[in-house]
Amino acid sequence: MIIHHPLLGPRDSAEFIYLGDASLMERPDPKAENAQELFYKYLYLRDNPAGEHKELWYHEQGDRSWLILTRNTVTHEITHVELARRSK
Repeated sequence: MIIHHPLLGPRDSAEFIYLGDASLMERPDPKAENAQELFYKYLYLRDNPAGEHKELWYHEQGDRSWLILTRNTVTHEITHVELARRSK
């Protein structure tokens, strides 16, 4: 599978490590009143979608960047790649 890195161009997926659902970048607030419940859901409850899904990938054997890939989990087609950034 080829990943079109936004800075480096086409790279083989063997250079990357798959790290899971991209929504994991949005951690719950540890000071929230229901923080224990939020962290339980964050750590243990996962969707396993068939179809288009945003995933977090780490470019371990390259520039060590974090990417968010929009990939179809059925066909493995990658439709979008962007650098991962936390929302403010």
